Amino acid sequence: MIKVTVNGEAKEFESALSAFDAAREMGLAKTACAAEINGKTVDLRTALEDGNEVKILTFEDEQGQRAFNHTASHVLAQAVKRLFPNTKLAIGPAIDNGFYYDFDTEEPFTAETLLKLEAEMKKIVKESIRLEQFTLSPEDAIKHLEEQNEPYKVELCREHGDKGEPISFYKQGDFTDLCAGPHLMSTSSVKAFKLTSVTGAYWRGSEKNKMLTRIYGTAFPSKDALAEHLERLEEAKKRDHRKLGKELGLFALLDEGPGFPFFLPKGMVLRNTLLDYWREVHKKYGYVEISTPIILNQELWHRSGHWDHYKDNMYTTVIDDGDYAVKPMNCPGGMLLYKIEPKSYRDFPLRMAELGLVHRHELSGALHGLFRVRCFTQDDAHIFMTWDQVESEIQGVVRLFDEVYSTFALTYKIEISTMPEDHIGEKETWDMATDMLKKAVSEMGKEYVINEGDGAFYGPKIDFHLSDSLGRTWQCGTIQLDMQMPERFELEYTGADGEKHRPVMIHRACLGSIERFIGVITEHFAGAFPLWLSPEQVRILPVTDRAKEYGEKIAARLDSLGIRSSVDNRNEKIGYKIRQAQLEKIPYFFIVGDKEVEENTVSLRSRKEGDLGASPLDEVIDRIVTENAEKTR
Repeated sequence: MIKVTVNGEAKEFESALSAFDAAREMGLAKTACAAEINGKTVDLRTALEDGNEVKILTFEDEQGQRAFNHTASHVLAQAVKRLFPNTKLAIGPAIDNGFYYDFDTEEPFTAETLLKLEAEMKKIVKESIRLEQFTLSPEDAIKHLEEQNEPYKVELCREHGDKGEPISFYKQGDFTDLCAGPHLMSTSSVKAFKLTSVTGAYWRGSEKNKMLTRIYGTAFPSKDALAEHLERLEEAKKRDHRKLGKELGLFALLDEGPGFPFFLPKGMVLRNTLLDYWREVHKKYGYVEISTPIILNQELWHRSGHWDHYKDNMYTTVIDDGDYAVKPMNCPGGMLLYKIEPKSYRDFPLRMAELGLVHRHELSGALHGLFRVRCFTQDDAHIFMTWDQVESEIQGVVRLFDEVYSTFALTYKIEISTMPEDHIGEKETWDMATDMLKKAVSEMGKEYVINEGDGAFYGPKIDFHLSDSLGRTWQCGTIQLDMQMPERFELEYTGADGEKHRPVMIHRACLGSIERFIGVITEHFAGAFPLWLSPEQVRILPVTDRAKEYGEKIAARLDSLGIRSSVDNRNEKIGYKIRQAQLEKIPYFFIVGDKEVEENTVSLRSRKEGDLGASPLDEVIDRIVTENAEKTR
């Protein structure tokens, strides 16, 4: 007799069974993709043991979806080996909303190749091939892969083989792949898929290695779900911040500075408006603003622990025969600033915010518009406090995040990350700190998920995953509790007892990277920023020469009220001017002619509401000033 809990329901079984058997008992055999046993994601083939807590994962679950897409990547690899048998296999993981597989191929893969591969994949799915897992010793695994002439798999196997553990493989018909899983039970479950693109990718992500061919794809349990996803992808292409950034004149990405974005005048208006808002909110929540140097000596980074954990991502230089580093983060500078003056418990909580320019060496292949750059401004803050202030300070940060994210119509989910293997400090302290994070979030009535082992090396953290208008998620905000940095920098404060004590601190970022956040909201709003954030808020379009002077007076009045406007005095037809304003996504434009001059009105058009007709100028200006002040979306 085996007693297990499946999806929260206690079950008893007469004989041994697998997770898939349990799924079948629950009527979930057709939708099951993987299982979670005692909190660990496993293959459906996994045998259950007495007392197991089991959750059947479907495509609706993140890890279930990954198992589904991982299987689709194997179907792709099998199709490639059937059509191009001399191709060498690299890696083929599941990723967010899809999968990819890297190949070393003798001939270039084109869009036409993808069509042929899709046709072969359909045959493999129709064949309903069962996936079977087996293991080999490291020695036998390497021998097997060498016989298969798979050098990239051999390299991976040798690395794993150093641990001396059995090596996992999956077999589906005439195809075998080195893989830890989990996978679906059969290829027949991959009902709908699409190969979306083909590109180049360096082996292991290093430009020192060979360039491979990477095929991206996505897969779903139904054709309708796939069609809906592909529609979202098309919409995402239209919203690509790199495309919109160029069209709207916001920023440029130049070959002379890969990973170092250039902001144009309109982009700077957008950026500075965003930062003005950031300062306004932080002042409201009791922060003081600081600034620390970009370059500091290497000894500092050894002291902070960043050199041991982050040196490969740091730029270095020599000044006066001394070794220095360009800061990849702002924290150590904040520690030095804290120590300049003695602190008392009466100074706490001390909230210091910084818009700090940081540099990180990212591989060229990983660079992506404003989303992954080598130089960015991080909206950091460091909060110093006593242990009994930790929970209330965390809740204060969450309230600040709530206010900011709601201003941009962004929702979020919370993830708490626990102690990683590569950590400093005692486990007992980590456990206490992690419990504080959980309690602080729970008391606010907010739900969270646990991300085991993904905390910072100095403490547990809370990550905020934002959802945009297309349902895509972005990790921007973070709250990191740090018990180690105050110790390393010997930070002190005088307590109520007159004795010296160590403060505890929080690292937190709300927007994350300013550049990345601009990219996120550019795609979120599809470049049609709300009025308060738009680089140009009003455009005035004179129809006659007499109306040009009237337009200039309106613009001057708007400027005095803090509204950004321009007058299009070009000798072009009004239809052309209107279309241009629409393409540039201007929130409001005023059409003015002789009649408007005489009646002191404007013909108002809104980007959202269309033609609103003639209205008194004072009423229109009041409307816009109010909307701007209220930051209406």
